[in-house]
Amino acid sequence: MSTTIIEPIVTWEKLPDDFPLPDEPEDNISQPAIAFALTESLELAPLIQPQILIGTNFGICATVDGKLVIKAPDWFYVPSVLPTAPLNQNRRSYTPKLEGEIPAIVMEFLSETEGSEYSIKAKYPPGKWYYYERIIQVPIYVIFEPEAGWVEVYQLSASGQYELQQPNQNRLYWIANIGLFLGIWQGAKVNRTGYWLRWWDETGQLLLWGAERLQQEQQLRRRSQPLASRMAAKLRELNIDPETV
Repeated sequence: MSTTIIEPIVTWEKLPDDFPLPDEPEDNISQPAIAFALTESLELAPLIQPQILIGTNFGICATVDGKLVIKAPDWFYVPSVLPTAPLNQNRRSYTPKLEGEIPAIVMEFLSETEGSEYSIKAKYPPGKWYYYERIIQVPIYVIFEPEAGWVEVYQLSASGQYELQQPNQNRLYWIANIGLFLGIWQGAKVNRTGYWLRWWDETGQLLLWGAERLQQEQQLRRRSQPLASRMAAKLRELNIDPETV
């Protein structure tokens, strides 16, 4: 006896302007900080262009078998989206294909509700894994455990299933559709000390946060100051006013 697998009918329809979006509380205070840090380093690089959409706890919509489904990843990146109408209007949600490209990557950070990130439930409402893999077909799905400090990176295979990826010798994962490496970094930022997801460029250089950039600039100024003082003294020995040089 064979079992017939019925594929869901997926359509991409505009979310009604008056549709009440779910307002779910954060599972813990670390998640917004981790998401913001991922975006901050991209912005400072600068690697964020006007057509790129980055969201955190922002609804990605699809209509599955006539029913609207909304999932809000902890972080996602879309390489190119269409302008809003009217222009510069705040987006309430994002519907792939209708409003732009499929997200290149979605991330979920494990919390007290651990397990939902792995849900392959197909019945309405579908689980997160099923939704990203089968409905939206996101190329890269990342699951991060910020307390224990581990990450799993899955890539959509030609057969339409997520396959676990292995890191390189530096324990970094190449995210081709963004052009950066993704990995885990341990340390402190603002008032949180622990594990973070961070970006490295193709040469292996860490993309810095704003505070790190400022610290780096201050160190360079301190190192250059003694040299400047020595040069000024040498000019005075030659009866040259360093202020006029």
